[in-house]
Amino acid sequence: MVLVLVLIAVLLLLVVWVTAAYNGLVRGRMHTKEAWSQIDVQLKRRNDLIPNLLETVKGYAAYEEKVFSQVTELRAQVAKAHTPNEAMQASDALSKQLSGIFAVAENYPDLQANKSFVKLQEELANTENKISYSRQLFNSTTANYNTKLEVFPTNLVGSLFGFKPSQFLEVPEEEKETPQVKFDF
Repeated sequence: MVLVLVLIAVLLLLVVWVTAAYNGLVRGRMHTKEAWSQIDVQLKRRNDLIPNLLETVKGYAAYEEKVFSQVTELRAQVAKAHTPNEAMQASDALSKQLSGIFAVAENYPDLQANKSFVKLQEELANTENKISYSRQLFNSTTANYNTKLEVFPTNLVGSLFGFKPSQFLEVPEEEKETPQVKFDF
C-alpha cells in the first residue's frame, strides 16, 4: 500500500513537472512572438511615416527621383517580408536609403527649416531607435526560449511536444566590418 502511494505521488509530481515545463516553453514561445510583433509594429510605423517624408522632400528636390523610388521599393519589400530575417534585411537596406534622403535634404536649407520635415525626421529617428530596441528584445526573448529548449530537463519536454527553436535576428556580415575613417588634408 505504501509503495502504491509513493508511486502515485511520484507520478503526480512528474505530471505537475511536465505541465509546468510545457507551460514555461509555451510562455517563452509567446514572448518571442510578442517581441517580433513589437518589431513589426515599429516597421509599420516607419512605413507609414515614409510617404509623408518623401512628399515633403519631393517638393524641394524634384530631381532626386532615384532615391525616392529606391526608398519606395524597399518599403514595399519590408511590408512583403515573410520571415523576421527577411524583414530585417529589407529594413536595414531601407534605413540606409533613408539616410540618403536626409543627405539630399542637406542640400536644401529651406527644407531643413521646414517644421514638417524636422518633425518627420525626428519621428523617423525615434522609430529607428525603437526598432533597434525591439530587435534587442526579440533576440533576448529568443535566447531565453532557446535556452529552455536546450537545458535539461525541459529539453525532454520540448522534444516530446515538438517545440522548435526560434531564429535570432542577425546583422549581415558586411555590416559587421569596422568603418574606415580617413581624414584627407
